[in-house]
Parts: sequence; structure tokens; C-alpha cells
Amino acid sequence: MTAPLNPADLWPTPPGAAQKAEPQRWVWAAMEPRERRIRMRELGGWVDWLRRTFELHNTVTHCWYRHPAVVEHLTALYAGWMRTYAGEEAPGRELAEADWINTLHAFAPRLQLAACATGTHQEPPLIVPPPARSHEDFELYLKLSDATSAPAVHPAAAELSRHEAELNAPL
Repeated sequence: MTAPLNPADLWPTPPGAAQKAEPQRWVWAAMEPRERRIRMRELGGWVDWLRRTFELHNTVTHCWYRHPAVVEHLTALYAGWMRTYAGEEAPGRELAEADWINTLHAFAPRLQLAACATGTHQEPPLIVPPPARSHEDFELYLKLSDATSAPAVHPAAAELSRHEAELNAPL
């Protein structure tokens, strides 16, 4: 019988670095293919542990790795888990583990893939290409729209002015 997986042992230490597991930011597209495969295996081992430990086998389908949005959510959860459980103690983070578990539960709906819940993978819908002039329309909007060109005014400024006028009004 093999020993149970300890996810904390998965964090790789770069060659020549001290033997300290130090969580890093993961940007899949910025990784070289070899590193991407290594990290995906690492994430996969952790996801297997996560599914068993938190009884998420009905939430995270077996084909999670084929859905980029789910991979990104699981990556964020994993990086947060590493910072929480393998990172150093930080002042003001006495409930870090509970916060991480709350975050996991908040993410759970985003990890569900109704189309793949039966065990048969369904490809994500195709991305519809933007209309021909959408970039130019966006740039024009940025230049001309009140939302992006109006002077800065805090939403509460009028209310503050009204209160100040009431306070300064003669009795």
C-alpha cells in the first residue's frame, strides 16, 4: 500500500535554492511547456487530495484539467493553500486556515461543470470572435464616454456638502 499523498511535499524547490517551500505566483501561459507539465502534475495531485479530503468528488469532475476556468480557480486555491499551510506565520492571520476553507466553499460553485457531471467530458463552448471593429469601438468609447472622460467627483461629495451646509447653517 502506498503512503497517502502529503500535498505540502509537492512544492518544488528550484535547483540551487534553499530547501524552503516558498509559494509563488502561477501564470500558466508564462511557463515553459516542461514547467507547465510539472506544475499541472503537482496541481493534479493536490486536486486529488482536495477532492478526497473535502468530499468534492461530486463538485470537481475528473476532467477539471480540460476546463481553463476551473484550472485557474483551482490554481488560485492551491496557491492560497500553500501560503496558508506552508507559509510562515503572519501577524493578523490567526484564522488563515478557516479563511482558506471559506474561500474554498465560495469557489465551489465555480468548480462545478454541469455538462461533465455524468462522467463524460463535454468541451467548453467555442469562443465567439469579436466583431471586426470592436477594438476601434472600444478605444472610441474610452475617449468619448462620460464614464471615462468626466471629471473626478466622489459619489459622496454632494452628500458631504449638504451635511456641511446643515452644520454651518445659523440656528
